[in-house]
Amino acid sequence: MGLHSEAKFDQKFIGLIKQLNLYLNHFPNHEKYGLAQQIRNAAYDAYGFVVESQKRYQKKTSLTNLDIRHEQLRMFVRVAYELGYFEFKNGSKQDSDAKQVAEHRFHAISLMIDEVGKMIGGWINSDREKRDAS
Repeated sequence: MGLHSEAKFDQKFIGLIKQLNLYLNHFPNHEKYGLAQQIRNAAYDAYGFVVESQKRYQKKTSLTNLDIRHEQLRMFVRVAYELGYFEFKNGSKQDSDAKQVAEHRFHAISLMIDEVGKMIGGWINSDREKRDAS
């Protein structure tokens, strides 16, 4: 991954974290230290693996950990959606348009997670090709 690609990847990941935090702030109050915290931790851990992967000469283990943590993030977000937590605003359930808002939020964050996932996959393939060529 070249320097320009790394900068673009960092921007995408930070954008994902910002959007996630915005949505997580609206989750129900009883989930503040539950699933919302798990999602935050998964996102922060994944970003930590990004930094680690950028700095390591041998990237295979770090990239595998990044890929796993990214998938955990995807699953935690899915669970939150299935539990209806994207329907909340400021800790309480919205009355009007709650389903539409939840759909929009979940769709928006899922697209961002997918985009980051594709970049991770590309990075893994690139690293694999470099290792195979040596």
